[in-house]
Amino acid sequence: MLLTVKNNQRRMYQQIVSQFRGHRHFPVVISDVEASHGRRVRWTLRARNATEAIRERWVGASWIIELVSTGRRDGKPFHHIHLFITTLRTSPKALLRLVRQRWAIENQWHWPRDTQLGEDAHRYSQRNGVQVLALLRTLALNLLRCNGFRSVRAGLMAVAHDISRMLGWVGISAAETG
Repeated sequence: MLLTVKNNQRRMYQQIVSQFRGHRHFPVVISDVEASHGRRVRWTLRARNATEAIRERWVGASWIIELVSTGRRDGKPFHHIHLFITTLRTSPKALLRLVRQRWAIENQWHWPRDTQLGEDAHRYSQRNGVQVLALLRTLALNLLRCNGFRSVRAGLMAVAHDISRMLGWVGISAAETG
């Protein structure tokens, strides 16, 4: 199992961050470069054994991982640090591939849901509200992508005031709703 550790898990996040500060020895360090979609990204993965304190909170944890991505996107430099924890014991190369696959899912689904659709900002009072709104967000993302929008923001702006167009995507004409 591979889990992304974010700042909303404050204690775990700080425990892992502290393990990557300073000039420590890391048993696993591996890099790879990706050039696609008009950008060049260097992925550098550093991993070490999970500390006793981390293993107490996450039974079975074997590695803590820092993935640093640097490069240029749309001509602008970027530098991102992502933290993970895993129960897997595998080779450094397989670990990097696994983390990058996980990050591809994060970029495709979770990041747009949070940044473009504000999913993490919502607090629902009804239990079913979470599932219903998650389903609607997934439907919206799929409809935008199936109708040629690579950018969620551009798709939302294009159809925000065009209910007939949105209904047409699911096979409903505006005349049927009136």
